[in-house]
Amino acid sequence: MREGEYQFSLAKAIASFQLELHFPDVKDIIKGLYGEVKTDDVQFIRKIQTILKKMEKSDIVSILPKKKPWELQRYALSSFKFQDIDKNLVVLATDLQIRQTQDLLNFLLSQQEAPTAKFISSIKAKISILVFMVIASYMVILWNLMQPNINPIIFVPAFSIAVVCSLMLGRLLSQ
Repeated sequence: MREGEYQFSLAKAIASFQLELHFPDVKDIIKGLYGEVKTDDVQFIRKIQTILKKMEKSDIVSILPKKKPWELQRYALSSFKFQDIDKNLVVLATDLQIRQTQDLLNFLLSQQEAPTAKFISSIKAKISILVFMVIASYMVILWNLMQPNINPIIFVPAFSIAVVCSLMLGRLLSQ
């Protein structure tokens, strides 16, 4: 990395975002460096993403986990101090700023990893309850249909519950 190259300017841009306690995605970085017009250029975005991926392999930046699958990847610097190609030390922040940002980054990473077990058990419980409700509703519907006279007071609520629980189950499983 040399001053004036894409990698250097990307590292500086990520550092400035990170010091503001914001972890940018590729469009935020491009908007900050090159303006709003370049954020619509798909080839330029891909070029920058390729450079960022190479920077990650060189352990200059870290790609943060996504909160939602459709979001763009967010980036953080692995360190605010690194050596350029000429072996010069480049420092992008003071020690205090580095400590504050590292604390926030560690907090965010630990916060994203911790609730997964709780979240999975919660989803399993919801799925179990919904499956039970669907099966019970269909059993009531079948029982009602086997009677000589179909009772609409039983059939309509059971059918409604079955439909609503089936839709909720489908939505939950699609997530």
